[in-house]
Amino acid sequence: MLIFANTTKTIMIKKDSIKIFEDSTIRTVWDSDNEKWYISIVDVISVLTESINPTTYWRKLKQRLKAEGNQTVTNCHGLKMIASDGKMRMTDVADTEQLFRLIQSIPSPKAEPFKLWLSKIASERLDEMQNPELTIDRALKEYLDLGYSENWINQRLKSIEVRKELTDEWKKRGLKEGMQFAALTNIITKAWADKTTKEYKILKGLKKENLRDNMTNTELILNMLAEASTKDISQAVNPKNFNESKKIAKQGGNVAKVARKELEAKTGKKVVSPINTKTILSEKKTDKKLNKKS
Repeated sequence: MLIFANTTKTIMIKKDSIKIFEDSTIRTVWDSDNEKWYISIVDVISVLTESINPTTYWRKLKQRLKAEGNQTVTNCHGLKMIASDGKMRMTDVADTEQLFRLIQSIPSPKAEPFKLWLSKIASERLDEMQNPELTIDRALKEYLDLGYSENWINQRLKSIEVRKELTDEWKKRGLKEGMQFAALTNIITKAWADKTTKEYKILKGLKKENLRDNMTNTELILNMLAEASTKDISQAVNPKNFNESKKIAKQGGNVAKVARKELEAKTGKKVVSPINTKTILSEKKTDKKLNKKS
């Protein structure tokens, strides 16, 4: 969880993502409490103006608009987002309504197409809230477009469901999203895979990429077993605090560890591997080429 801070209130941000407009990335965060997208202003300026220094452009525009008494600028806030160096850094953000107003002050031939794009992502999110199946359908399409197999996608979507059930259980126990959730996840991963989340990502050559998106089918299944077991044990034991939940996380992870050890003994192969998405998709492309030649 991220915290959107200003002098009068604190908004809990629960989902951040990258949106694409004409092959350009735009950082966004969904605030579930206020049901709004918050979007990086600098990213928008970069797209609309193609400026080599959008930060400077925004600073000057902000000064001019403030001098004119523009309330939209006054109401913009800072939010930590992932920067190009992979670190969380503060950047100015605006909701969709504020962005529509700001765009009027940025001369650009892309202004109208961008407004349509902005309306589309806002509409899609509202549609998903009314019909959660749309979220699954959209995720399915995105994974297919990336080249994942239908079998892997089914496992991945199931893993999202299992993860949601676990985090819902943690919330019921009064645990905090962010550091506590991350710590418990790390314990589960260490228990079943003999690696911390960081060590696991290093093994797979990952940086900012999602670890689960780079797991094999077998890794996904065992990770699901670990998380589902943790949820079931927690419901049976009713932990009273974070320390008790830590013990349960290890127990849940150990259930999957037993299964991993037995599978490795039968196959003679390590389950936790350096194979990542790039490896899998590259092998598929190679197989397709070979099949065409034959």
